[in-house]
Amino acid sequence: MRVSAILAVSLLTLLVGCQPGKFSEGQASKGPSKAFRYPIVTNPTTMDPHLVQDGDTIDLLQQVYEGLVGWDEDSKPTGYLAEKWEVSPDGKTYTFTLRDAKFHNGRAVTAADVKWSLERTANPKLASPVADAYLGDILGVKERIEGSANEISGVKVVDDKTVEITLVKPTPYFLGKLTFLTAAVLPKESVPAETAITQVSQMIGAGPFKVKTYLAQQSIILEANKDYHGGAPLLESIERPVIGDAVTRLNKYKNGELDLVMLERQDVAPLQKDEKFKNDLKLFQRPAIWYVGLNQNVIKEFKDKRVRQAVAKAIDKQRIVDELLGGINSVANGIVPPGVPGGGRPEAAAHKYDVASAKALLGDAGYPGGIGFPALTLTFREDRPDIKLVAEAVASDLKKNLGIDVKLQTMEWGAYLEKYNAKKQGFFHMRWAADYLDPQNFLSHMLATWGPENKIGYSNAAFDELCRQADTLQDMDARLPLYAQAEDLVLDDAVWIPIYFQRDAELIRPQVAGLRESLFGHLPHTKVSIGE
Repeated sequence: MRVSAILAVSLLTLLVGCQPGKFSEGQASKGPSKAFRYPIVTNPTTMDPHLVQDGDTIDLLQQVYEGLVGWDEDSKPTGYLAEKWEVSPDGKTYTFTLRDAKFHNGRAVTAADVKWSLERTANPKLASPVADAYLGDILGVKERIEGSANEISGVKVVDDKTVEITLVKPTPYFLGKLTFLTAAVLPKESVPAETAITQVSQMIGAGPFKVKTYLAQQSIILEANKDYHGGAPLLESIERPVIGDAVTRLNKYKNGELDLVMLERQDVAPLQKDEKFKNDLKLFQRPAIWYVGLNQNVIKEFKDKRVRQAVAKAIDKQRIVDELLGGINSVANGIVPPGVPGGGRPEAAAHKYDVASAKALLGDAGYPGGIGFPALTLTFREDRPDIKLVAEAVASDLKKNLGIDVKLQTMEWGAYLEKYNAKKQGFFHMRWAADYLDPQNFLSHMLATWGPENKIGYSNAAFDELCRQADTLQDMDARLPLYAQAEDLVLDDAVWIPIYFQRDAELIRPQVAGLRESLFGHLPHTKVSIGE
């Protein structure tokens, strides 16, 4: 997912624990320990699970908070706080039975907590940017978000251990949506009902780790929850130093100060030849796409389909992937990635690199040789060298092939997301990673007229109708051909320019045992241990 309601840095600095300065960027602990040490690239965008959007912060918060369901190692929904569930024959009602679990404050988790938490997420005063996206299929959520209802009618407490959730219509991917942290269960006595979490003392979940300290721009320290319902974690703590610079992250790993580090693509080739570290290098396929977005509500020239197609045809994606990013990733000729049903279709109809055709289209649109076309600004997040390389290549190709000037603008990640959520990013480089393994998460969710993540003003009646049909069918074999048609329509319209499907590269020490994987990334570290 995963792209957050933004807490300003001044607000985040309130989240301070009792050990100031202990784990600053230059002070990570060294040597064998029961602490798992790996960096977070940017300051967390929020400490509130009901507001989070971006993957970096989700990876942190999933250790602290849990909902009814989460992912297993087969990338399928499995019970977390829910021990089991039943689905009604019409596919609209889910009845969850809770397991015996406690919050970090020692109180038992109840069905009333589930209802309160879902209603908090949908509270219009909290203004969660993700409530509708992930909970909107539940009966009464939209009314709660709009402020016309004080509760969610589709969530019913049957007894302390049983909660019933009724949907507006059958939604075959509902459990996948429910894994997102928007559905995390919180204790109402510890968490503000209508405002964001701003104190470590409010960060009370039911997950395997508790927050011990948080120092903005420095570090987050988690400690094991000995009363975790799945058994006490093997680790004593998790240390997450905030390290924005890729070179610094790699050097700290090499110096023994980190146990795992995420790599930029230019680091991979040298490490593959490094006798000391080459066996630590691990590659992971992720169901995620990096793309360039064209927001026609911000840049009026993008309303012309010929302009969008010209831009798409002028970008040499193969060169970007092979030469600039070292061939780690694969060129994206579609929107739905491999790993998602129907994803990675070889026949997907993204526009191919074709300079002659691109020039002709731009000329037909009234801008021969780029004459009269306004300069563009391509925005992208800071502190990620791979992202900058792609942005530079896009700008170079558009200037060389179409005569369009492109200025590059980096943005702090929180500010970038804030602008994105406001639908004000005009021309931008962005990632979308699957929240659940269903093509709906990339098509209807992102690009339908009503899609909660449609931030670019795209609307195509034919695309919408195909998505409407596919979204509610229970048979995946019947759904996939409809989604394929919808994907080809939006690719032809060129409102997204797919660049590549993501593959992660990481260094992981041999001493790290018990990492659990899913297609979405590392699962909560319930079984991780650090050897000598």
